[in-house]
Amino acid sequence: MGSVGDKAAVRRFGPVALVVASGLSVQFGSSLAVLLMPRAGALGVVTLRLVLAAAVLLAVCRPAVRGYGRADWGTIAAFGTALAGMNTLFYQAADRIPLGAAVTLEVLGPLILSVVASRRWTNLLWAGIALAGVVLLGGGGFERLDPAGAAFALAAGGMWAAYIVFGARTGRRFPHVDGLALAMAFGAVLSLPLGLAEAGGGLLVPSTLGLGLAVALLSSVLPYTMELLALRRMPAPTFAILMSLEPAIAAAAGFLVLGQVLSVTDALAIALVIGASMGAVRTRTGPSRREPSRTEPSRRPARKVP
Repeated sequence: MGSVGDKAAVRRFGPVALVVASGLSVQFGSSLAVLLMPRAGALGVVTLRLVLAAAVLLAVCRPAVRGYGRADWGTIAAFGTALAGMNTLFYQAADRIPLGAAVTLEVLGPLILSVVASRRWTNLLWAGIALAGVVLLGGGGFERLDPAGAAFALAAGGMWAAYIVFGARTGRRFPHVDGLALAMAFGAVLSLPLGLAEAGGGLLVPSTLGLGLAVALLSSVLPYTMELLALRRMPAPTFAILMSLEPAIAAAAGFLVLGQVLSVTDALAIALVIGASMGAVRTRTGPSRREPSRTEPSRRPARKVP
């Protein structure tokens, strides 16, 4: 019986560990990206991140491109657009407002998704507590932020919600992380003209490329791979609530990398967000009757034989 319980615990909390590790990776990568912006600009950083991440994923995964239908490629295009849009908008925000504030506003997208998509009242309760923590983390100072920066962060939150939805669909339609590699390549193509227009040849400076590769690995390759795997094993509403950990992780990364000191109010807000996320996980006993398991074989369309 003990072994059965242990296996159940692994199945239950394994995806949670993936999401938390993803958040740590992406926020420390974002801190490095802020340091890189004076060299390449916000759009240049996005281009370096997506292009280098796509190159790494394509080289490692070598995804098949035959045997998929129009709906499959439409999902890839939507997921890639969400990736490019989320990154472009977020770095525009981070270039204008502090990292912690940018992530705090951005995380409203997944929180709203969790409220809209949830079929359990307990998820609504935990989402409300997490939202209170997010608001408290803003310290009532959002009106003093650059309006354009705040707008970019909120728009990035909308793209983040789209990323969750289409990431789950991609994970069901494509094996392993093949769909992520293809979507990343699509997003890289979208971002390339913008990055070249802003930074030009500055993107090819060896030191800039080195930092860009570090950002790509920490902010794209590792976290998106872990999130795609997690989305296969947990409902999107639960995943969205766990995304509320991001402001707390961003605040820690800002302190360690950028020297941003946390206040008592920030610490209280972080405690609310983490408590809400833990509560969401503890009340999740499995997929609801209306939402099949992310790993259920029948949910993946049959792939045509090349």
